[in-house]
Amino acid sequence: MTKSFLSRFNIPHVFTLLTGVILFCCVLTWLIPSGLYERQTIQVGPLERNVIVPDSYEHVDKVRTVEALFHADAPEGAAAPVGAQGFLSAIPRGMEAAADIIFFIFVVGGVFGILNRSGAIVAGIHHLLGKYRDSGPLLTILLMTVIAIGGSTLGMGEEFIPLVPLFLIVSKELGYDRIFGMALVFVAAETGFMAATTNPFTVNVAQGIAELPLNSLIVYRSVFLFTCLGVAIWYLLRYGARVKADRANSFMPDDRFELAGADVDVPEFNARHKWTLVVCVGIFGFILYAVQAYGWWMAEMGGGFLAMGIAAALICKIPVNEAARSLAKGMEEMVIAALVVGFARGVQVVMDDALILDTIVFYAGQGLAAFPSTVAASGMFVFQSALNFFIPSGSGQAAVTMPIMAPLADVLGLSRQVAVFAFTTGDGLSNTIIPTSGILMGMLGLAGIPYEKWLRFMVPLFVMLSFVAVVFLTVMVLTGLS
Repeated sequence: MTKSFLSRFNIPHVFTLLTGVILFCCVLTWLIPSGLYERQTIQVGPLERNVIVPDSYEHVDKVRTVEALFHADAPEGAAAPVGAQGFLSAIPRGMEAAADIIFFIFVVGGVFGILNRSGAIVAGIHHLLGKYRDSGPLLTILLMTVIAIGGSTLGMGEEFIPLVPLFLIVSKELGYDRIFGMALVFVAAETGFMAATTNPFTVNVAQGIAELPLNSLIVYRSVFLFTCLGVAIWYLLRYGARVKADRANSFMPDDRFELAGADVDVPEFNARHKWTLVVCVGIFGFILYAVQAYGWWMAEMGGGFLAMGIAAALICKIPVNEAARSLAKGMEEMVIAALVVGFARGVQVVMDDALILDTIVFYAGQGLAAFPSTVAASGMFVFQSALNFFIPSGSGQAAVTMPIMAPLADVLGLSRQVAVFAFTTGDGLSNTIIPTSGILMGMLGLAGIPYEKWLRFMVPLFVMLSFVAVVFLTVMVLTGLS
């Protein structure tokens, strides 16, 4: 049998991709002119923002010598391209520059490890299944809402992968197909992820890099979340009704939907699970309040999440050593997500060294300035969606693109919130179709759904949600939301 293109195409590891991007940027430092914008500091709530002064770009002379191939040493007032030393040190310096974000991701991952060990999340979802099992549409709405909120607030995605067999069982009992069961969890999670009301891995990272108040614009993002969720629920219920009426309407009509070996060990939902969820939600609510009221940053937020993990361990009476092992396991699962931020920050390090970042912003601004601001904002969304194929990591993509997109928004006269919104929507939505998404491919493997069958189901919804994202971006531009 002839292999398909997708089966023959091997996607490089994300570290390989980012190292290649850094090397490519080093080459660009020899080709792209150097230049600088003037910057000014302004106060935004409790934070100071360092922003570009429009129309202040000036060319900076660049010294290209043989010595620069190995060691950059530009005279005062000039720039030098990045050579071997700069390339090799870019990743360690990127790790150093992104240390606060990296350790925050490790802490959040460790806390999720404790929560998973407590069984509260899995047991809570299973409790809902038992209570509303006889009402397919209502159960679909409840489950997708709960999962979407988890994806939007806590950035949950990988945590839902083990639940796929459970949702397949639910889908079969309700008379639907595999695709419905997969979409029940995955589409809801990614819809929440793209809305990113308080997602610590995307919107918090992006707003931090863009020098915006953390968790700002929550109300607008919440409206966007429930608008997108409404579209997704309507689309899935419509598909489910068609499948239930006639199995031939399924995108997998010949599938016997056998679930041998798909049993899931789910703990009984008890009072400890209930109080764990209540206390953790309360702590998380206080973290959001403290960010706005007290100016908490990554370290303080990480401490709040640690309190959440400690509370879960105490309530569920998890032994100290077992809680520590769960914390370590959760951190281990975040190694790639955390370190990719440092690798990605190496791209900015290289561009800053050679003073080409402002040049890229200048020429990108010149290109987009020819278009209306609403079109420019939509262009940012398309760019972020396409880039996610190569950097399928929300925090890593934020670290790569936000240093460019935030000042580019300044040049175009757009709010930096527009740049952040374009990033979170483009990153989250494209995760539903790109083959480089580890969550998507992992869930498809568990669900037994071919990638091309999933695309047939998902592409129409992808187009609908893209339209919604563009509409919300346009409203932000026209109303000047910041």
